[in-house]
Amino acid sequence: MKTKKIPLRTCVITKEKLPKQELIRVVKNKENEVSVDITLKANGRGAYLKKDKDVIEKARKTKILNKILEIEIPDYIYDELNKII
Repeated sequence: MKTKKIPLRTCVITKEKLPKQELIRVVKNKENEVSVDITLKANGRGAYLKKDKDVIEKARKTKILNKILEIEIPDYIYDELNKII
């Protein structure tokens, strides 16, 4: 049997390459709406964050998601990320 390749994605804060299941994806769609993508398959530009409270707080402080997604990220997105963890 051939082993299935596990897709790796990079966390925008830690720069670690991790399997998709260990990350959370934040997506900006064509209508410039930002949301948390639990399915990891939503259309739009996405950024991955490690499932760790420290990583999410660092993302909030440094505003890295604002730079990557080129849009202002509302605070409720960070609150939603913390609830998921």
